[in-house]
Parts: sequence; structure tokens; C-alpha cells
Amino acid sequence: MISQDKPGFLPDLPQWFIWICAILIVTFQLGGYPVLNNNEGLYAEIPREMLASGNWQGWVIPHLNGLAYMEKPPLLYWLTAICMALFGESETVIRLVPAVSALACVGLLQWFGRQLQREAAAKLAALMFISGLGVMLMSRSLMFDMLLTACLLGAAMNAWLFHERQELRYGCRSLVFLALAILAKGFVATILFTAIGGGYLALKTRSVSGMFSALGMWLRWQPWALFLLVVLPWHIAAMFAEPIFAWFYFINEHILRFMGKREPHDYYAGAWWYYLPRMAIFLFPWALILPVLLRIKRIMPTVPALHAFLTAGWIMPLLFFSVSSAKANYYLVTVMPLLTLQIACWLEETGGMKRYGGIVLGGICALLASFLFFAAGKQGGSEQLALGMTATNLMQLFACVFLMIAGAVVWMAYKRPSWAMLPLFIVPVVTIPVLVDGANSKSAEISTRDLVDYSKVHFADRELMLYRVFEQQSSLPFYLKRPVRVVDSRSSDLYWGNKLHKNTIVIDDQKFVQVLKNEKPALIVLDEDQADFDQKPYAAGMKRIARLGKANVFSN
Repeated sequence: MISQDKPGFLPDLPQWFIWICAILIVTFQLGGYPVLNNNEGLYAEIPREMLASGNWQGWVIPHLNGLAYMEKPPLLYWLTAICMALFGESETVIRLVPAVSALACVGLLQWFGRQLQREAAAKLAALMFISGLGVMLMSRSLMFDMLLTACLLGAAMNAWLFHERQELRYGCRSLVFLALAILAKGFVATILFTAIGGGYLALKTRSVSGMFSALGMWLRWQPWALFLLVVLPWHIAAMFAEPIFAWFYFINEHILRFMGKREPHDYYAGAWWYYLPRMAIFLFPWALILPVLLRIKRIMPTVPALHAFLTAGWIMPLLFFSVSSAKANYYLVTVMPLLTLQIACWLEETGGMKRYGGIVLGGICALLASFLFFAAGKQGGSEQLALGMTATNLMQLFACVFLMIAGAVVWMAYKRPSWAMLPLFIVPVVTIPVLVDGANSKSAEISTRDLVDYSKVHFADRELMLYRVFEQQSSLPFYLKRPVRVVDSRSSDLYWGNKLHKNTIVIDDQKFVQVLKNEKPALIVLDEDQADFDQKPYAAGMKRIARLGKANVFSN
């Protein structure tokens, strides 16, 4: 049961309700859409090749499409490979690690709330975190950032408890979590951890001497011994296995990436404010309550040390990502846990949503519904996007959803104000089936699963090969269960693997001409590369035998 409204308290959501919601969000049709091209295809193929390698070197130096791939540390690959070994190589299995990592964040938020005796706020934060649009998507995609978020969150929370309670066990836990975070995504975890800690100490002590005094407790040897025990073995083994590893991993992938000088330059840049609008999207629909928080007068009302930590916990990573030359939307997932916890604590310490807040939130939802109805009237096209609906139908659906939410929010504002934000949870409930079905209906454009299935029926005797691209068709090796030869490669992810060692994976035009003399390959050419392909001397001797999505298949 949810408790009655009390001054200064939020609705006490049952723990079973939080866990049921969280599990449903991350597991509903988790394998209901194919392995996506680009990042997910890359990170699904690497653990598959680890299992296929049959030797320890394959687990130390990851390989992508048969070539060494040292851009990222191996924890995500190891865990995914273990899942594959236990449960098979399905779409569901490859997404288990990010799904479990998201659930781990839910558990950590609630554990931290119990430590603080702020369970109601922690449970609300956990619900907002797991059902925010950005986290919802990242928990269902095989990428590094959700695993990094779980490890970094554990490190930061235990570090704060170490400072506040001065109990060694928290310091040991913190640095073990930090070591795992480094193995999850590299030394960016150390920078984020240091930034959070430094920001917290600056807000709390407000003096250089106070900061150095507080840092003295980290001179104990036990936490660092555990940290080195976890973090060193793989780094040492990788340096022995691949001589160039130290320069490539520490300099090229960390320092030069931050400076925007990494080779090759395969990442996005953006203005300093790049992440600000994306924060609202990641937090949606809970970002709709932010205007209500603007009326809160006491920003750090009851526990200044806690709010100093929570503020540093999301602002410092946000500042780091904003300053960095390399930018990506998915980096924002790391700031979401402590941001949602601070929002929940602000609400709790100021008496919850209150009546005026519910009315404001209801008005915002009604305005959003009106905008969607207006946009639907302007939207044309008859293409079905998801659940048999066009873009117009989907806008109308969500307009109705927000209109219903607006009514429920206003009604609760008069009956039980602290419940007023809870109807927002309807948004992710409706959104997940739409996204899953939409991804599945576009499978020919976002994955190679359909292409592989088609090839097995119509030209099973021909070897599938790629022209120039790899990332845009990166799920191909996973579905073929073997590396794929690439003709005239322009791939950034295969750049160093091809450069470091001789191989038969990346072939030039001259070698491809020899292949055509002896074999009958099926060459995949994307629409964007069609004009360039047409200029090749061997193009005249090949004809198109299939087309799926944006991919054309040519053979001799």
C-alpha cells in the first residue's frame, strides 16, 4: 500500500512495485528486435569472437571482424561472452548485461536511500531513473555506458559514505567499484570519479586546506590494494600480448580523444551547450516536473553534505562531457541516477508536489497534448511506423495519452498531491511497445538480420562481402557467425586492426578483382556508396541480385 500524504514526505511506493516496473521496462521484448548496426553490432560480435577464439589471447585483446580491436576495455565483452556461453547467442542474451546493469542502478539507489533513511525519495528516484527515456533505451542496447553507470554509481556512493562515516569497508567497496568502472570503459571512469569527489569536497569544505584534510583518509593501503588487484591484471596482460597497446590505449584512446586529436577521428563534436537540451530528453517524461522545482526556495534545505554530493554527482560529469571534444548522446546516462535522487530529495524536503505543483504539471501535459494534436494535423504520409500506425496516428495516440495524464494529474493534485506526478509513468508503458515494434518493422534498414536470412535462401553458395562500409552493416558478422571481408574499406573501427597486422579481411580493389576471377561473392553496397561503386572497373561485370533496405547486393 502507498502511504497517506504526510507533510515533508513523498508517497511510500512499495519496493515490489518498483522492482516489477523496473524488470518489465528492461525485459519487455528485450529480444523482440534484431541486433542493431553500428555500436550494438560491434559489441555483439566481439564477445562472439572471444568464445570462438578458443585461446586466452582472444580474451585479452578483443577482436572485431577478425582484427584486433583495442579501443575499449574488456569487461562488457567478458560478461556478454559468459552470457552467450550459458544461454546462447540470441538478441535477448546479448542485451542482458546492460539490462542487469540498469537494474543494479535501481538496487543501488534504494540501498543508498536506506543508508540515509530516505527510502521514499530513493524509491521515487529509482522509478524516475529506470523509466526515463534515455535510460530506458540504454538499458535495452548493448553498449558500455549502462555498465559504466552502475559501477561509477557504486564507487561514488560508497566514497561519500566513507567520508561521512569513516568506515574502511566503504572505502574498499568504492575503489573496487572504481576498478570495475575502469574495466568497463577505461580511465574516463577515474576522471568522472575524481571530478565528483573534488566537486563534493569543494562544495562541502569551501577551502583548499579542508579538501586536503578530507583527502587524507584515502591514504589507507587496503582500498588501493583491492583496486590494483582488480584493475592491473588485464592491463599488464594486454601490454604483453600486443606491444602497441600501451600507446594506443592510454594515449590515442584517452588523451588524444579528449583533445579531439585521436586517430582516426570517428566521433562527433558539438557546442558547450550540446547536452543541455538532451538532458531533458533523457529524463523525459520526468523532465516535465522541472518547472515545478523552479519554485523551490530551499535548494539545500536539510542535509547540505548530501546535496553537495548529489549536485557534484551530476553536474561535474556534465561539465566534463561538455568540455570534451568528443560528444555522444549516450554519455548522459551516467548523470541520471544522482540527478533523479536529488530531484526526489528536493521534493521530499519541500513537502512533495503540493496542489499548485500538480496543477502546473497538469497544465504542461495538456499543452503538450495540444501541440501533438496540432502537429498530427500537419503531418502527412501513409507509411506505417509501429503497431500498424503512421506518424499521424502515433502523434494522436501520444496526444491522447498526455491528455489523459493531464486529467489524472489535476485530479490527484486535489485528492493526494504527492501522487500527482505518478501518472507520468504511463508514458514509458506506452512508449516501449511502440519502440520495439517500430525497430522490428524497420529491421531491414537498421540490421542485417533480414539480409542474412534472405541470402541463405536465394544465394547460400555465395560469400557475403561488404563494400567500403563496416559500421553501417556491423551486425553482419554476428548473424553470419564469421568475419566478413571488406573491399576498399573506409571503416574507422577496423582501421588500427588492419594497420597493425597483415590480414585477409580488408582487401583492396586489386585483390577483389582476383577474387572475382576465382569466386562468386555477393557484395553488399549501400545506397550512399552506389555512385562510387559504379565508377569501379569491376562494377560493369557485376549485376544486382537483391535489395533490402538501403543495401544492394551485387554478384558476378
